[in-house]
Amino acid sequence: MWGGGPARALRRALALRRRRAAAALPGAAGGLRGVLQDYDRKRQLKSSSTLPVSLIEMKSNMFTVMRSFSTSHSSVDSDEIKKFQLLAHKWWDEEGEYAALHSMNDIRVPFIRDTLLSMRSNYHLGNPLSGIKILDVGCGGGLLSEPLGRLGASVTGIDPVEDNIRTADQHKSFDPVLAKRIQYKSSSLEEIVEESMETFDVIVASEVVEHVADLEMFIKCCSQVLKPEGSLFITTINKTQLSYVLGIVVAEKIMGIVPEGTHEWEKFVPPEELECLLESNGFSVKTVSGMLYNPLWGSWSWTESTSLNYAVHAVKSGAQAQAHATDTQQHSATAGTAGTVPDSTV
Repeated sequence: MWGGGPARALRRALALRRRRAAAALPGAAGGLRGVLQDYDRKRQLKSSSTLPVSLIEMKSNMFTVMRSFSTSHSSVDSDEIKKFQLLAHKWWDEEGEYAALHSMNDIRVPFIRDTLLSMRSNYHLGNPLSGIKILDVGCGGGLLSEPLGRLGASVTGIDPVEDNIRTADQHKSFDPVLAKRIQYKSSSLEEIVEESMETFDVIVASEVVEHVADLEMFIKCCSQVLKPEGSLFITTINKTQLSYVLGIVVAEKIMGIVPEGTHEWEKFVPPEELECLLESNGFSVKTVSGMLYNPLWGSWSWTESTSLNYAVHAVKSGAQAQAHATDTQQHSATAGTAGTVPDSTV
């Protein structure tokens, strides 16, 4: 995630030019895009695709094993709450610390909308997401909840930072339509699991998973509150050398695009690890797309490279598939027991 920072004077001067950024982006971002493509080519030469299948499986299993040692009982990181508490009143400043999240809506909202519409046979043109219940996890001040609500969705936004929820509630109150379609709760994801089992058609977790304390628990809770065949949308940051240089050194320490200390590179999530966790919790990953931020124009675009930011769309297994998986596990357990000689007969 890239937000606003000390370079506010420069950003204000460029505010009008940003409206024209879409046409100029391919040329302006060409240099950085070339760097990303070259980085990906080199990374692919060292990728696990050249490894024996057994080693690839070992690599996938390694992610799960590493997560299984977590002793956390909550996905919420108290240190992360303190960071966002200080900025809770700045969510709707389009030239402030969350400027990049405002501009990210230009690509993440159409991504969510178009993906969902491709899975529906009928929808209302004026309110294309009408009838869809969306859970916006880590909603902050409501930057993503509001445009989804305007598309007709019924949105529940949750965030553990109470001041974020106050800001979100206050801002939606200016629009009577949104006031009816959106509700906010100061809560963590695991706190609403019991009351919301298989309640939502869609879950959105945008720029969230790189801040959670227990990613495996987070994904598991997403599966629990999502309906069978429901969609999960995630945007986050890859864990690469390039993401450390550009996402932390340049963005935070040099340019001040986001406040220093916003991100911890150790908590960035490689797409391979995220896919592994999703699949082990009953999801089928449908899309993984790279995202590129142009700090000069303050705009986002899609790219083939996932070396920096990326978006994921995954679908939870349907009821039949879940029942089949349960039957298979029970059959395996029964077969294993039947083939074992009881100690008392030895």
